[in-house]
Amino acid sequence: MASRLREAIAPIYLFLCLTLGGSAQGIWQNMILQLVGLTIILWASWPASFRNIARPARKLLVIAMLAIALIALQLVPLPASVWTHLSGRAQIAGGYRILGSELPALPLSLTPYRSLDSLFGLIPPLALFVAIVRLQAYRFTWLTAALLLGSIAGVVLGALQVTGSGNVADSHWYLYDVTNYGFATGFFANVNHMADLLVCTLPFLAAMGLSAQRDDRQWNVALRLAVVACTLLIVVGIALNRSLAVYGLAPAVLAASAALWVPRRGPWRRWIGIVTILFGVVAIGALVTSSVERNALAADASVQSRQEMLWTSAKALRDFLPWGSGLGSFENVYHLYEDPLLVNGTYVSHAHNDYVELALETGVPGILLMITFLGWWIRAAWRAWRYVDAGVFARAASIASAAILVHSLVDFPLRTAAISALFAMCLALLVERRAPTVQVRSDLRPARHIVVG
Repeated sequence: MASRLREAIAPIYLFLCLTLGGSAQGIWQNMILQLVGLTIILWASWPASFRNIARPARKLLVIAMLAIALIALQLVPLPASVWTHLSGRAQIAGGYRILGSELPALPLSLTPYRSLDSLFGLIPPLALFVAIVRLQAYRFTWLTAALLLGSIAGVVLGALQVTGSGNVADSHWYLYDVTNYGFATGFFANVNHMADLLVCTLPFLAAMGLSAQRDDRQWNVALRLAVVACTLLIVVGIALNRSLAVYGLAPAVLAASAALWVPRRGPWRRWIGIVTILFGVVAIGALVTSSVERNALAADASVQSRQEMLWTSAKALRDFLPWGSGLGSFENVYHLYEDPLLVNGTYVSHAHNDYVELALETGVPGILLMITFLGWWIRAAWRAWRYVDAGVFARAASIASAAILVHSLVDFPLRTAAISALFAMCLALLVERRAPTVQVRSDLRPARHIVVG
């Protein structure tokens, strides 16, 4: 009984993240997730009862620890004789001189409180990761069930949001004040983040269908019928969502998910890979060149295109290298570089390219960490598809995490506890080898032997 309860911890926490962590606007919801997550992390840190984690997971934890150390270093106060000589600080020092104030000691981060908030934001994904790889507090099917429940509940809520009577902006079904009114956002404030959840659910549905290979035929039939029903609900959610992100990412994810059902050594897998890449390139091109107004939050309506935001962010990045402006400082820094003639009552809160935004905020150390992480992910995803013992859930995790990484080129999905926790689950499953491998039947070849009489 105790083992069953422990295996429910990660699935329950994932479901809580999906339903409570849809926006930074949910201060109390995120605080609950962080407190629960901190408890899980402390439990996982206890040296007594649990197994040592696999080497790939240890490498990722080292990267995470380096990221935490980088944020902590950005909060250390520096004397005025030091910080005034750092790139991008001339305007700040000039402001103190205009006011006639003595230059104080300041940290590397221009917005230390937001940097500290970003540090707290790492708790949910880190907690879910260690719950899986350290505590073994999960089952593959239970995690998938939690993901499906969160997605389907979001679809139902999204349907209520867009079908309510009267002025949709007055609908009490929207959970946040600043949101995409008129779109099915579910538990999120941003409709594109709901799109990420729906798209990432698809490969796990395919993996769940493949896992129905027990000796109990009735169980297999029931599970596959449930997978079909859930797939139809997710398709309804995609239709209600109407996000450019979901239309762009879904074809590539569906093509990659189809590869789960194809024999490893068959010729179709290569063609499916080519089609997936083509769909992905088209999706990136369509999203990069699209206007931010169609699905944008009100706070992002002061510019017309992602290219404009990217160009302005690149100018700021050039000035703040090599040390960056501090995690969470993008919004404040962007105001210093936008065209004064275009400034109005709205504002840009994110760069709509998480890699550029993180590069601006963390400088060269952060860029090196991003490159290191992407190298780790490429190797882990390659192993998931290259080796049979990885299993279909690891391959599904590689597809879902790839979708999030691609979408981060044109948006900021990992800034929410919900998507960051989902991403952490995918990373953990990439390195897990606990479950029996599920193979497509045609992968199995009859053994050749000689009978000596």
